[in-house]
Amino acid sequence: MRKLEETVNRISPISSYLGKNLQNKLDNLTKPKGSLGRLEEMAKVVGMIKGSLTPIINRKVSFVFASDHGVVEEKVSAFPPEVTAQMVYNFLRGGAGINVLANLAGSEVIVVDIGVKEKIAAKNSKLKVKKINYGTKNMSRGPAMSREEAVKSVEAGIEVFEEENRKGKIDIVGIGDMGIGNTTASSAITACVTSVKVEDVTSKGTGIGEEMLKNKFAVIRKSLDINKPDSSDPIDILSKVGGFEIGGMAGVILSAAANNTPVILDGFISTAGALIAAKIAPESTQYMIASHQSVEKGHKVALNYLGKKPLLNLDLRLGEGTGAALAMILVEAGIRILNEMASFQEAKVSQGEN
Repeated sequence: MRKLEETVNRISPISSYLGKNLQNKLDNLTKPKGSLGRLEEMAKVVGMIKGSLTPIINRKVSFVFASDHGVVEEKVSAFPPEVTAQMVYNFLRGGAGINVLANLAGSEVIVVDIGVKEKIAAKNSKLKVKKINYGTKNMSRGPAMSREEAVKSVEAGIEVFEEENRKGKIDIVGIGDMGIGNTTASSAITACVTSVKVEDVTSKGTGIGEEMLKNKFAVIRKSLDINKPDSSDPIDILSKVGGFEIGGMAGVILSAAANNTPVILDGFISTAGALIAAKIAPESTQYMIASHQSVEKGHKVALNYLGKKPLLNLDLRLGEGTGAALAMILVEAGIRILNEMASFQEAKVSQGEN
């Protein structure tokens, strides 16, 4: 718990004063004010986070947290639990969607086994083993994990960020997930935090049919009724109806915020992690960038709760950090505009009237 407390104590609000200076710089570039829309917004946000009028993005890292969920016993997913481990090996071989899009964005991919049901037998510099347990328990029959495990999962995420940041400063981070059954946990977290009905935050996840979806509704309602997570206590929520990978992503968000680093959220699962992080440290939301809005109903609810407007809406629902990798390209584009575009004075171009 000490690591978590120390990290939270290092999170401070971003500079609104610097925001005014960044806006003035953007407004004096050779273009009509605001004509590059959200690219300008991203430049301003990243500049405020980094405390610089000339923020630099060199090292980009995509963290993919993998964990299994005991609730898959309740037939809430179209895929069997062994897929989680199989996909971890796919990530390590470079064959997954996140590998392709991270390569495009110039981002490293770090895979974190924080709770995969089986032991990952691989020696790979891009694999970090922070296993809290071999999957969570079935949350429809009791807590998904102990309170101690919940804290450990968040602190594991903090450790992962710190370890990589010591190797070489991370300038921007994306977070993603892998875990069969994790939309069920994410829906439960979102329903608890936002007080929105289960049916309004739950979708088909991996592509289940209507009957399985009705069962998923019932399983989530049962999990919330049995465990009664305290909506004012994020660790209680995580322990009762969460997942290790969700806690890990919350930890990365908190550590990134403590280190003045922008963190790009991916889809529904990573945004469930963001809900936990926001409940632990409300100021951490200032360091979050929403990459896209997935087709999962709960994702829109969670983003609205966090006050985040997604950059993209491409009907994505893969996870893995794929949307975050795509958004990295747009965020870097905004930074390039801020740093490389000439001002009216430099270009000797006449400025329009306000």
